[in-house]
Amino acid sequence: MRFKKVYLEITNICNLNCSFCPGNNRVKSLISIDDFNLILNSLEGYTKYLYFHLMGEPLFHPDINNLIDIASSRFYVNITTNGYLISRIANNKNIRQVNISLQAFNNQNKKELTKYLNDIYDAVDNLLLNNTIINLRIWQDNPDTQNILKELENHYNVRITGNTKIKTNLYVDFAKSFIWPDINNDYCNVNGSCKGLIDHIGILVDGTVVPCCLDYNGSLKLGNIKETPLNQILNQEKALKMIEGFKQNKKCEKMCQHCNFYDRIKN
Repeated sequence: MRFKKVYLEITNICNLNCSFCPGNNRVKSLISIDDFNLILNSLEGYTKYLYFHLMGEPLFHPDINNLIDIASSRFYVNITTNGYLISRIANNKNIRQVNISLQAFNNQNKKELTKYLNDIYDAVDNLLLNNTIINLRIWQDNPDTQNILKELENHYNVRITGNTKIKTNLYVDFAKSFIWPDINNDYCNVNGSCKGLIDHIGILVDGTVVPCCLDYNGSLKLGNIKETPLNQILNQEKALKMIEGFKQNKKCEKMCQHCNFYDRIKN
């Protein structure tokens, strides 16, 4: 397989407006079943792992369970969600992994936090029965982190001091926040590597192929998978130049120079 995983955006619409998320200025869309099947056909042989994630909340899609079931016949389906709509997939047996971004909760109200987490606990219990892997993701510098941790510790009767395995298939995963790539931000580093185009690519809801999971506006558009064979898209000069640059620890695209996602791992 060419890629470890492919990020497939099934919608760029979100039910939240989080301060840490840049949002996107693209036309708000939901992928159609026809386009979904077309893209899946084009991805066969390139990966076995699909991640319904890029921008938007995948569980907002009204056909989310149908999309999961269709994809799971050929791929391992992984989902990243803010957790607010998780009850919609609680009984789906065809999901390999669900990553729940708990940093999406941005409310100091303890009652609201308890309700948010209770809904997640109920869904997680069901998903675990189907051997789905669950990652509860927390940003270390989220102001609500300590409150969330206390709730998790009380519910699961476990001490959480870092990345923790709560029980079989249920994990707490800590991460550092990062700077979203934007040529207008203050961060710039011409040196550095990335896994984009090497172990993964992203596909936006309209079929646009992007080098990585952080190209939320398609600024580094390589082509459209609905119009051009993926092999042709990946072998164009722009893509090959980026790959060669990353192998030499160089960011040849300006947008990449303003991203610290992988740089932060070294610090």
